[in-house]
Formats: sequence, C-alpha cells, structure tokens
Amino acid sequence: MPDKMNEATPLEAKEDLIHFLEAGSKPKERWAIGTEHEKFGFHLKDHSPLPYEGPSGIRAMLEGMQQFGWQPVMEGDHIIALAANGASVSLEPGGQFELSGAPLCTLHETCNEVHTHLSQVKQVAENLGIGFIGVGFSPVWTLDETPIMPKVRYQIMREYMSKVGTLGRDMMFRSCTVQVNLDFESEADMVKKFRVGLALQPIVTALFANSPFTEGKPNGYLSYRSHIWTDTDADRTGMLPFVFKGDFGFEAYVDYALDVPMYFVYRKGRYINVAGQSFRDFMAGRLPGLPGEKPVLADWIDHLTTIFPEVRLKQFLEMRGADGGPWRRLCALPALWVGLLYDGAALDAAWNLVKDWSQEERQTLRDEVARTALKTPFRGESVRDIAQRVLEIAQEGLRARHLADSMGTNETQYLEELGRIAASGISPADELLAQYEGAWAGNVDRIFDEYSY
Repeated sequence: MPDKMNEATPLEAKEDLIHFLEAGSKPKERWAIGTEHEKFGFHLKDHSPLPYEGPSGIRAMLEGMQQFGWQPVMEGDHIIALAANGASVSLEPGGQFELSGAPLCTLHETCNEVHTHLSQVKQVAENLGIGFIGVGFSPVWTLDETPIMPKVRYQIMREYMSKVGTLGRDMMFRSCTVQVNLDFESEADMVKKFRVGLALQPIVTALFANSPFTEGKPNGYLSYRSHIWTDTDADRTGMLPFVFKGDFGFEAYVDYALDVPMYFVYRKGRYINVAGQSFRDFMAGRLPGLPGEKPVLADWIDHLTTIFPEVRLKQFLEMRGADGGPWRRLCALPALWVGLLYDGAALDAAWNLVKDWSQEERQTLRDEVARTALKTPFRGESVRDIAQRVLEIAQEGLRARHLADSMGTNETQYLEELGRIAASGISPADELLAQYEGAWAGNVDRIFDEYSY
C-alpha cells in the first residue's frame, strides 16, 4: 500500500490492513484526546422520546444547531449528522444525540468542548420544548416506544442483531455511553495500552455505573448497559483474550477483524447488505454479496467501526466501558484514561497492577461489575479498593503532564468526582436507586426532572 492512503485506495493484501493500523502511530508530542458522549432527548411536556421528524424532533435539533456553525451531513433527504472543526454531532439508532469531539491536546480543552456543546444543545432544545439526559440506559421507554432513525446502516444492523443475540437491539436503541479515543506511539505502546485498557475497563464500568432502570423499574443491575454487551453479538464484543498473548500486535488484531462478520458495504451512495459475510472473502474477491469485487480502504475503515469490544483499535484506541452521565463525569472519563495511559510512569504502574490478573479473573470482573459495581469482590478486597489505587495512579499521571488552566489548576481537577465516588463506594446507580426508593416514591419519571443537563 502506498504511504499516502486515501479511502479509495485498493486493498491488495493483509499487509495493507496492517499498514493502515500501523500508520496511526504518532510521536508523543502529537498525541491527542478525542471524547465522545451520547445522551437521550425527550419532550419536556411528557418525557416521551424524540422522533426524527416533527416540530420538536431530532431533525429540528440538527437544523437548530446549525446556527453555531455546524454543517449538515446528508443521507438522501435526511440530515443524519453535523460537522465542524474536526468534531461531529451524529445520531445513534434510537435518536441518541452524540458529540464526537475533535482531537484536542489538553483535558481543559476537552472539558470546554463538552461544556460548549451542552450549552448549544440546551439553547436549541429549550426553544423546542426538549430536554436531554445522560444515563447509561433508557430508564422508561420500551423498544416499541423508541423511535428509529432514518440511517440505512442501522436498518441492516437491526435485522442482523436478532440473529446473533437477545440484547443487540437494546444496545442499539436504548443505551448511551461516554468514551475516549487515545493515541499510541508504536506497536509496543499500543499493545501495553490495549492490555491495561482491557484489564481496567471493568473498574471504569463500576465507577461510571449509571443504568439501574428499565421501563420504569429497577432491572437488577447497576450498569445494565454493560450487561447488554454480554448478549449482543459474541463475534464482535468482549474482553479479547488474544490481546494478552505474547505475539499480539497489529497483525493479530487484523486477523481478528477479518473474521468478524460484516454488516454492509457502501457503494455509489447506497448501503449493500452483506450481513454475516466475511471480509476475508471480500479481500479475495469472493464476497457473495459483491461477487468479483475487492475492497478499498473505506470498506476496511467502515468494517472496523462495526467491531465493539471493550477496547477497540482503529488508528487510535477507544475506551468503551463507561455509562453515559452528567457533565462532570463526561470530563472525568478522558481524565482517568489520559492520566493512566499518557504518562510513562503511570502506564508502568497501571500495568504492574494488572499484569498478573488471569483471563478468568478479568472476565469475572467484567461480568460481575454490571451487577455490583464497586462492591464486586476481587482477590480478598473489592473493586472500590482497586478503583482508589487506579485513581491515585491517574492523578500522578496528570500531575506529570504539568498542564494548568487559566486559573493555574492542573488536570487532576477532573478526577475529583471519581474520587468522591470511589471514596464512598457508592456508584451513581446506587444513588439513583436510593432516590427511587426514597424521595421519588417508586416513580422513575422523576429522573428526567432531576438529572437532565
């Protein structure tokens, strides 16, 4: 593959796919922070979900946001996203409103971006009688009540989900997350960050657990969003045990991705349904849905976005284990991972913490924190104890960056909310359940009034 790749570059061999991932490597001075978060929109008058069309729907929100310089992205006659200055606003399948932030240098910039976005959203939403809330799972709406956005790729995914798991549609239409995208310097740096990220993802899930309700009642979980991923599609989700094998690197991830079934191929303005078919066959020109045709780079990029493990590799690493939440936790998620992964001493300390955890222990943690969050037992102590040590490492990592805001405060300020949660041992979901059993008198609908942005 030529060094200057573009989306139309033909893919001739597996080495081309490896080279694409490898090309994401950057020197430390060019590392950036990309934060993404999703939120549910609702009508203020009755807390019902937002349809796409209508005077107070998703399309109206996207049109209103254009006053701030966002440019529309169209699919046919539908606005499906907005773009500006390296960032985008996009729609998840059930109308979840997502900010995919620009690559930024500091957490101060990241938090300012989040604040500016939510301020813009609130300004447009209030004029339309709309509110937004950050939780990990839709607290009251059924699947039938949840609108479907007019994006063809989601129609293909929706049809396929019912064939490979029981909770895939819940993931698509009723869950919300916050994640951060981070860079690596080399293959070895990627491997170390990937392993630390996977091992500690359950700890992050526990700190951010914020989805205890389904259809107006407690669902038995503290992070139901996390549980959903255990029965969505085993071919493209999970803790990826092969990442911890000695020969793991870009090639091993490519081999994994080649075997993850495809969803679609985009050609001449339309999505072609190839759900369940093989990218390996596509590389050989034997894809049943497109006989004789071979992929271009855009197809590989699209395919990588349809893989959903707890940590995902593209030309950067995505940390994917946290429930959506309020403003302060949207800033805390990137702060935690930047503190752990962007300072060499902190990364070493984090690896030393997890390097002897077995695959069975990692998987058990991942499964159990969905129910018991910080109270989950581990090696004679609790996840709360581990979380406190993780936060200490992250604080040291952020201090070592020596990046102060205009008031002279360093980036550790964004960990304060997580420090409070870890010190108390009470997850955000525990707090919601206490409200439900106390002041709310069993009425989950109160969440829209008290926890909206």
